[in-house]
Amino acid sequence: MIHKLKIWPASFVAIMDGRKTFEVRKDDRIFNEGDWLELQEYEPELRAYTGRTTTRAVIYILRGPAFGIEAGYVVMSIR
Repeated sequence: MIHKLKIWPASFVAIMDGRKTFEVRKDDRIFNEGDWLELQEYEPELRAYTGRTTTRAVIYILRGPAFGIEAGYVVMSIR
């Protein structure tokens, strides 16, 4: 499955340059290992998409409540 998600510029840049290898999201979708995240850069001050996108594979998921992750949230390892 491909999930299309908004992502703010600072996080988008960190993913693009390899510093950020995870994504934290509310667990309001059915995220699974093997899914793909289509991350669409969104500028909140302009309330507009920038047109830049990147796609990453979900390789591991940690669901809350565990290890300080709040119930209803997930941390996804992406590549």
